[in-house]
Amino acid sequence: MAKIILTNEVSGLGAAGDVVEVKSGYARNYLIPRGFAIAWTKGGEKDVEQIRRARRIREIATVEQANSFKAQLEGVKVKLSTRAGDAGRLFGSVTPADIAAAVKAAGGPDVDKRRIEIGSPIKTLGSHKVSVRLHPEVEAALDVEVVAS
Repeated sequence: MAKIILTNEVSGLGAAGDVVEVKSGYARNYLIPRGFAIAWTKGGEKDVEQIRRARRIREIATVEQANSFKAQLEGVKVKLSTRAGDAGRLFGSVTPADIAAAVKAAGGPDVDKRRIEIGSPIKTLGSHKVSVRLHPEVEAALDVEVVAS
C-alpha cells in the first residue's frame, strides 16, 4: 500500500487534497504519471492545504448552487464540429477540454474540464451523452452533438 496526496478529483477515490492509501502499483503506474496524485511525504503535507484552498475556490459550495448550475447547463445545446473521415469516424477523439470549450461557445456557463466524465471515448459523429459532476450529490447530463467540420 502507498500513501498519496490527490491533486485532482478521482471518481471512487477522493477529491483534490485528500490523503489516501492505494495499492502501490495503482499509484506508481496510473495516478502519479497522469498527474492525478503525488507521493505523500512530510514535506508534501504542506502542499495539501494549498491544494485544498485551490479546490475551494473552484468548487460549487452548496447543493442549491449546483442545481441552478445544472439547470443552466442542461438548457444549452452543445454542438462540436471536428474533423471526420468518410464513414463518420473522427480523426482522434473528443476530449473533456473540447466539450468545456463547446459549452462556453454555445453560451453556457464555464465548466471545469476535470468535472466532465465521458463514459467511453467519443470517436464517431452523432449525439453523445456525457455527465458533469457538479457536486458530490448533483450530476448534470449533457447532450453533445458531434458534427463534421
